[in-house]
Amino acid sequence: MNCPIFSASGTASGFARSRYIIARFNRVEIVPDNGRPDRVSGLYAVYPDGDYGALAAWAWGYHRCVDLLATLDCVKADQIAAVGASRGGKAALLAGATDERIALTAPNDSGCCGAGCFRRQGPGSETLEDMIHGAAHWLSPRMKAYVGRERSLPFDQHSVKALIAPRPLLTTEALGDLWANPTGTWQTHVAAREVYRFLGVGQRIGISYREGRHAHLLPDWEAFLDFADWHFRGQPPSRPFDACPFPDLARAFSWSAPEDG
Repeated sequence: MNCPIFSASGTASGFARSRYIIARFNRVEIVPDNGRPDRVSGLYAVYPDGDYGALAAWAWGYHRCVDLLATLDCVKADQIAAVGASRGGKAALLAGATDERIALTAPNDSGCCGAGCFRRQGPGSETLEDMIHGAAHWLSPRMKAYVGRERSLPFDQHSVKALIAPRPLLTTEALGDLWANPTGTWQTHVAAREVYRFLGVGQRIGISYREGRHAHLLPDWEAFLDFADWHFRGQPPSRPFDACPFPDLARAFSWSAPEDG
């Protein structure tokens, strides 16, 4: 049977629906996640002069998985999705933004350098400074220069989301996961949505919030499968994918996509 593939770097507990396949890979086989300053193993050994961080290397790993999956008879090569949670969500978002073969991108609770926002930090959310202090190996060393100067960055994460357009993008978030900046993630969602609107595919960008903590839980997978069924199989979704849980939150930008005509 010809089946869509879901390439996930994290555990998909509770994922059980016929006609879908889940393929996992071990990101630390590509580059380690131990924070040590040595860059001598995995992809670092192949490209020793690169200034990329682990997130970019893991995103590259998604691409290499797509290389293989697209050769399998049981796979619909035009229905491959990249899914990941937390740091895996950061990598999945970058993977989808940099490989047009990924038909659906779905980061979960990815926060700073993921679906969150550098310029608009919610209370208790991870900052670039936090990441540099705790996980600098995830990023290019050049990012250190922007600690405390995030507004000087030439982009924010809505730009990364917009790179995925017009392909489908779903962000799943937990309202209690303040570290992942749920309000900042809404800001990048509505900003990237303007690009999708401009391209006439506004329904292809979605966001889904649930109550609870930082985890990739069954409700997140259920939202993902609902979104996938909608865009891969034409089945109307059973939930809205554009509901704002922050009615009093002011938009962080004033521009909008031009109207038709």
